[in-house]
Amino acid sequence: MKNKLIYPLVLAGSLMIATSCKDYLEYEPQGLLSSDNVKSASAAESLVTAAYAGIGNDEMIGPMTSMWVYGSVRSDDAYKGGGGVSDVAEVDFYEHYNLTRPDLTFMHPYTWENFYKAISRANAALTSLDVLNEAEFPLKKTRQAEMRFLRGHSHFMLKMLFKNIPYITETLTSEDILKESNVRYKNDELWNKIGEDFQFAIDNLPQKQSQVGRANKLSAAAYLAKLRLFQAYEQDDNHKVTNINKTRLQEVVTLTQQVIASRQYSLQPDFAENFIAETENGPESIFAIQYSINDGTAAGRLSYVTGLNYPHGAPQYGCCGFHQPSQNLANAYKTDANGLPLFDTFNEKNVDFNTETVDPRVDHTIGIDGHPYKYDATKPFSNSWIRDPGVYGFFHTMKEQQLATSASYHKEGPFIGSSKNIDIIRYDDVLLIQAEAYIELGQQELALPLINQIRRRAAASTGRLKKLDGTLPSKYNIKEYAAGWTQDFARKALQWERRLEFATESPRFFDLVRWGIAEKTLNAYIDKEKTRRPFLATAKFTAGRDEYLPIPQREISFTKGLYKQNPGF
Repeated sequence: MKNKLIYPLVLAGSLMIATSCKDYLEYEPQGLLSSDNVKSASAAESLVTAAYAGIGNDEMIGPMTSMWVYGSVRSDDAYKGGGGVSDVAEVDFYEHYNLTRPDLTFMHPYTWENFYKAISRANAALTSLDVLNEAEFPLKKTRQAEMRFLRGHSHFMLKMLFKNIPYITETLTSEDILKESNVRYKNDELWNKIGEDFQFAIDNLPQKQSQVGRANKLSAAAYLAKLRLFQAYEQDDNHKVTNINKTRLQEVVTLTQQVIASRQYSLQPDFAENFIAETENGPESIFAIQYSINDGTAAGRLSYVTGLNYPHGAPQYGCCGFHQPSQNLANAYKTDANGLPLFDTFNEKNVDFNTETVDPRVDHTIGIDGHPYKYDATKPFSNSWIRDPGVYGFFHTMKEQQLATSASYHKEGPFIGSSKNIDIIRYDDVLLIQAEAYIELGQQELALPLINQIRRRAAASTGRLKKLDGTLPSKYNIKEYAAGWTQDFARKALQWERRLEFATESPRFFDLVRWGIAEKTLNAYIDKEKTRRPFLATAKFTAGRDEYLPIPQREISFTKGLYKQNPGF
C-alpha cells in the first residue's frame, strides 16, 4: 500500500495531529475537563477513564499497542510485507537497520508522541485526584495507583524502544517539562524511576478489580518483574551488556512467584484462545488494552494498529498484506525425532510441512497454503492471497487477525479494525520470565517445569487446527525437556521457547537486545535470508547503534539540543 493511501483514514480518525514536543507533553484530552478545573470525584473518574483510553490511542503509523513494526519486523521473525519495499518505506528502513534515520516522518516519531500523550493523560488524572480527599472519594488511592501503573507502562515502552527518554511526572510544571533532558538519568536510575510507579501500584491496588481491564496488584507485580528482568542485563552507554545483576534476578523470582502463587491466572487450555476475540480476558490475560464494538458509539472503540496486515488477495479482506513471517521463523518450528527444536541445524534448508515434524504453534502463527486460516477449516489459506510473493514469499501472519465472520471484525474502507483486546502481559510470559531468572541464577532445574508447562500446552493445542476432513495440516511432534540439563542448554531452550511462544507478537527484537545477542543473531539471519529474499541484500545491523530507535530529530530540534541523540545516529 502506498503511503498516500494511509492519510484519509488517519485524518478521518483525528489520530495524526502534527504537534510540537511542548504540545503533547502538555496535552489535554479533547472533550474532557482539564486537571485545572476538576474538583469532583466524577470528573476525576472521567480523567482516569481517559488515561486508560490513552494507552490504546495508537494508529497504523504510530504504534503503541502492537509492536509488530518495531519488535517483529526488526527481528528475524518477519518481513515488512505489503506491496514491495517502497510501500510504507519507513518500515523497510527499520528492517534494513542501516537505513533508519532520526528524521523519518512516520512511525517512531508518532509512537514517541502518542506515548507522551498517554503519559500526559495519566498525569492530568493524578493531579486531579490529588486535590480530592479520601472521605469524598474513597477510591482515591486505588485510582492513583492505576494511573501510576499506566504511566509506568508508557515510560517502560518508551525506554524499551528509545532507551534515553525524558521522565515526566505530574509534579513537573510546564516550565519544568521544557527543561527535562532525556539523559538526566543514567540507565539504571531511569529503570528505578519507572519501577517506582509499579511498586506504588503493587502497594496500593487490590488483588482483584470488579471491572475488567483495570490494573491490579498482580498485574503490577508482573510488570515490575518484567522491568527488573530488563534492568538485570546491565548495559554500557553503547548498549553492550556488561553484567547480569543477580539481585535484580532474585527480585524477578519473588515478583513472579506472587503472581503464580495467587492462582488467579493460568494458561488457557488451548494456545488459540489467546488470539480470538471470543475468549479474550481469559485466565491467561494479566493486563490487556481493551477495545469494544457495538458499544453504542458510531463505530466502537476499535484497534486499527494492525489494519494493514490482513491478506491482500482474499475477497473478504482485501488489504494490505503487511507483516509476513520470515522463512527463518518457519524453519525454527521444526522438531527432531524427540520432539525438541533443531537448535543448530534448523535453518540449513527450508521446512517441508508434508514430511518434517513441527511444533503445533506454527499453525497458530503462520498462514500456510492449504492450512486452515484462523481456525476456519472451510477457508484454507491460499498462496493467491499474498500480495507480493516475489519479494516477501508466501507466508502470512495469523495471530493478530480475526475472521471476517467474527463479531469483533470491522472494515473501514480498505482498512480493517478489530475489537479484540491486545495483551500486554500474559501468564505464559510470567512463567518464562521466571524461568529466565532461574537459569541466569544458575538454578536451571527450577526453570524446567516452567518451560515444560508451556510446551505441554502447545502439544495440547491442536484441536482448532484440523482441516475439513478432520486431519491435521502438519506433522506435529513436540515433547517436554528432560531433567538434568546444563545452564547453557537451558538458556538456549528458554530463548527458543520465547521465540516460538511469542513469534510475530513483537518481543523477539527486544529479547535479543536484552540478552546482548542482537548483532550476532540478526547479522547471521541477514546473511542467510538475503539468499532467499534479495531485498535484504544491503541490510546490516550495527552494534552500539541499532539496538534502539533514534530520538526523533524534531524533538531534538524543538528542545534546541536539550535532548541528546542515541549513539550512532
